[in-house]
Amino acid sequence: MYHLGQDLPGNDVDDIEDLISADDVKPRERYENKKTVTVRAKKRAQIRLESQEEEDKPKPKIHESVIPGTQKVFVKTWGCAHNNSDSEYMAGQLAAYGYRLSGKEEADLWLLNSCTVKNPSEDTFRNEIKSGMQNGKYVVVAGCVPQGAPKSDYLNGLSVIGVQQIDRVVEVVEETLKGHSVQLLQNKKKVHGRRVAGAPLSLPKVRKNPLIEIISINSGCLNQCTYCKTKHARGDLASYPPEEVVERARQSFAEGCCEIWLTSEDTGAYGRDIGSSLPELLWKLVEVIPENCMLRVGMTNPPYILEHLEEVAKVMQHPRVYSFLHVPVQSGSDSVLGEMKREYCRQDFEHVVDFLRERVPGVTIATDIICGFPTETEDDFEETMTLCAKYRFPSLFINQFFPRPGTPAAKMERIPANLVKKRTKRLTDLFYSYEPYAERVGEIYTVLVTEVSHDKLHYVGHNKSYEQVLLPMRDNLLGTRVNVRISSASKFSMVGEILDEERDWTRCAKKLELPNVQVQTRSRERLIQRYLGIALVVGSLAFLIQLVVRLLYPLQ
Repeated sequence: MYHLGQDLPGNDVDDIEDLISADDVKPRERYENKKTVTVRAKKRAQIRLESQEEEDKPKPKIHESVIPGTQKVFVKTWGCAHNNSDSEYMAGQLAAYGYRLSGKEEADLWLLNSCTVKNPSEDTFRNEIKSGMQNGKYVVVAGCVPQGAPKSDYLNGLSVIGVQQIDRVVEVVEETLKGHSVQLLQNKKKVHGRRVAGAPLSLPKVRKNPLIEIISINSGCLNQCTYCKTKHARGDLASYPPEEVVERARQSFAEGCCEIWLTSEDTGAYGRDIGSSLPELLWKLVEVIPENCMLRVGMTNPPYILEHLEEVAKVMQHPRVYSFLHVPVQSGSDSVLGEMKREYCRQDFEHVVDFLRERVPGVTIATDIICGFPTETEDDFEETMTLCAKYRFPSLFINQFFPRPGTPAAKMERIPANLVKKRTKRLTDLFYSYEPYAERVGEIYTVLVTEVSHDKLHYVGHNKSYEQVLLPMRDNLLGTRVNVRISSASKFSMVGEILDEERDWTRCAKKLELPNVQVQTRSRERLIQRYLGIALVVGSLAFLIQLVVRLLYPLQ
């Protein structure tokens, strides 16, 4: 090892001071004869180290003792209806325990529930984490991204709630506010040798829409799709018992909901792990749906709905079940479907669509397409085009292929991006070339009004086929069934005029506000009283101990 002063090759200067002699002309002397020149010290540029920048960032306050009701939580969700239901459950538990739900700016903690289906959604999730930390917020992450890739660098040090651990959100938030990092990613313990679907369906909820209840009937799936990352997070199929789903539906209607959405990664596979089936569940649910309320069946993959087509068609003809089904095909090419490991062929999908359109009047079939899968040739894509042209789906979700890390498709050689964009545009142009509702002007429908449009200018009602009808935002219209006449139509919806007087509107829900709000308020008050009571008891004990000590050991 070399030491200071040791002779090194080319080292002729022992000290930096040797570069300047005492006899050298000083800067001020150099400019004494130049009256117009002012000598100024050169300002040094401030060099900021990363550690200094980190110190300047707002730091979240560490709460040694967390009393419910004194902190605010902001909840944000990406992804599917299943994710939205999970967020509603987590928000419900936090509110019931005393935490206040708020906007992002005033919140002490951000709870971010993620989706792993596409790269862009994960990118925005990552950016939101960064934004929260830069603004001095505590951040708790949940959903499929941390569950499927818990070792991602940007998740280091964060508290994580796994997809099967949403019933423990309160303890995770509480510990995070104390400055601790908690990660709960394990699955629920098996019951009678079977995998549990997740947290109990009976947990409290704060619904995004108080008129709509989203019920997850199962978690995971039976597929091994080569492009899918969700499987890494949700795992294999695990179904809730039919009686638990039915009880949740009954409870939701009692709380004022007038529409139920059944959701999962694959509703068609429901019950295969517990000796039940989707039709069996649907018939049991129909029995508890009140008059004028509706049920919507969620997404199902073709393989597991094929054997139930007859019964599913019968259920969809029921007046309280929407004639609507989302069946993603992903490609019209058998070759591509094989590379995707979708476990069906084009003919299977066409059989599903043809059968339901024949048996269920006015049925709406929605589907998905992935453009630019790595093995997709021009001929393969042409088969997708002919499939979509044949059926002219009113709802067609077009997605470009995204290679998700850890999936088999991510290792395949990708198609050039410009070619993927070209194919996506061709399919999009085809989709916009037809108007599914153009011939509907003048038609009369009965619609259930449950939502507000994205532009906040209309209420949204759905007819039996689950087609959107935009209506004027009249008082007391939400939560009712009304008769409407279609006055105009666009690509994605129809505009209706209400035919009934308000006194003739049929209200489907007895309650339009969450009935557990008062319960939550009382619960919060009881918790605060309990903490105050504990504080008084501790204070009294401390006073008594101090008094006894003084009596036993008086001051000398």
